Amino acid sequence: MLNIQPDGQPQPKGHYSPGVEHNGLIFVSGQLPMSLDTREPFTGDIGEQTELALRNVEAVLQAAGSDLGHVLQMTIYVSDMELWGAVNAAYARVMGDHRPARAIVPVKDLHFGTKIEIQAIAAKAD
Repeated sequence: MLNIQPDGQPQPKGHYSPGVEHNGLIFVSGQLPMSLDTREPFTGDIGEQTELALRNVEAVLQAAGSDLGHVLQMTIYVSDMELWGAVNAAYARVMGDHRPARAIVPVKDLHFGTKIEIQAIAAKAD
């Protein structure tokens, strides 16, 4: 098992790793829409929050030698199902033709007042 920490990103404040690689799979911890450099949360437009959270997933995958095109499954936590249309549109823009398995989980509140959190499981790139 190998813990993944993207270069140039601050260590998580909690007791977890941004990602873990094991037997050719990469498990990405829930990523909030936060600046990769400062770890400051972005609480604006849900489309931008969605893209930022996906780019944070992508940074962990790249640090592990993979990318969004190798994602097998994503779980998206959203604070309000009324946001789903905008979330899905931003998700489709970022993911393009790739359609991994996906679950949407409505939740009451997310950390720092953000509206979305995304975790993923991906295969190691060939």
